[in-house]
Amino acid sequence: MSGVGELEESYRSEGTWPVGVLYSRSGITAIAEISQLQGTLLAISEINAAGGVLGKPISPLILDPASDAQRYTQLASSLVMDRGVTNIFGCSASYSRKAVVPVVERRGGLLWYSIGYEGFEYSSNVIYTGPAPNQLHLPLAEYLFPRFGRKLMCVGTDYLFPRESNRIMGDLLSEIGGSIVGEYYLPFDAQRDAFLDVIREARSLGADVIFSTVVGPGIAALYDAYAAEKLDPAEMPIASLTTNEAHLQEMWFEPRPGHIVSAPYFETVQSPRNSSFVANYHQRFGAKRPADACAEAAYFTVLLFARALERSGTLDPERLRAEVLGLEISAPQGVVMVDPDNGHTYLWPRIGMTESGRKFGVVAEFKRAMKPDPYLVNYVGLGRIEEIDNVR
Repeated sequence: MSGVGELEESYRSEGTWPVGVLYSRSGITAIAEISQLQGTLLAISEINAAGGVLGKPISPLILDPASDAQRYTQLASSLVMDRGVTNIFGCSASYSRKAVVPVVERRGGLLWYSIGYEGFEYSSNVIYTGPAPNQLHLPLAEYLFPRFGRKLMCVGTDYLFPRESNRIMGDLLSEIGGSIVGEYYLPFDAQRDAFLDVIREARSLGADVIFSTVVGPGIAALYDAYAAEKLDPAEMPIASLTTNEAHLQEMWFEPRPGHIVSAPYFETVQSPRNSSFVANYHQRFGAKRPADACAEAAYFTVLLFARALERSGTLDPERLRAEVLGLEISAPQGVVMVDPDNGHTYLWPRIGMTESGRKFGVVAEFKRAMKPDPYLVNYVGLGRIEEIDNVR
């Protein structure tokens, strides 16, 4: 992959700031994690080109866990115990995070985790820079239910995040008299025929929306099955927490306009900061590789780390954490800040809708960055959280 080899070869501990990079370039989560890896490498290259941090470059040791839970544990342990690495950028699916958190907790490391997840977790050894449920699930519900209806067919990959996401959405539906008409969990390697059965049942049961928490290659299979059934997103869209621009490129059929995604970032966000980020991303990795939410979050996570490192002058996790809590930076999605209350990050919830050209247009966004609430302790009900601005 373009841009990886030279950084692998440059890894050294003396006279640099060594960090671990634990993203899969193979296996079932590779689509998301390659984006995360590329966002990480872009940020590191920009920082190093500008003189590094306190005159020293960041030096990444990049390992491929191949989407295997045991490998995440083994490689994280090797980074901390054998290579003396105290900071790890890595993981996407919750099973990989759950595999690494015990390692950094026991060994005194810090995991920088940059992808949306199911919430209901806190570790002082993790900086969470992806969206929490109130920044991901609630904005989708606020946008979706008044416009499309209250009957959901839920389909997800069979692991923690989809099951918890469906529980959250079920609780939200129960408040407004809605219902989940069906709930399916498919294996990571599920093919298009399996999704055809789900889509046909959604149609037969009169679902208003297909709510997707499918990850990995199954995302393309789901949308291709939908296209094969010649359904109309205006009548029953797929609404997802996990689909992004990189997945759109993997689909056999270009998805029809009208499918919905909740995320803090889309490549089409209109701002000078994002235009610069997208241009640099394409220059480094090619115009065919879109800058998606996974890449953007991993990118600004490294910027947060570098700013905290500049302030602390040390890779010591406790001192870095103390500096990053409350730290604010300009990211492509907008100004973000790590919440000192919970180690999660203020982000900008947005709703994207598929458009021609395999991209998302932003149709709604929040007026300001939203405070993370991973345990939903401040949730007061749909229609009473901060208003969404309708972009179009």
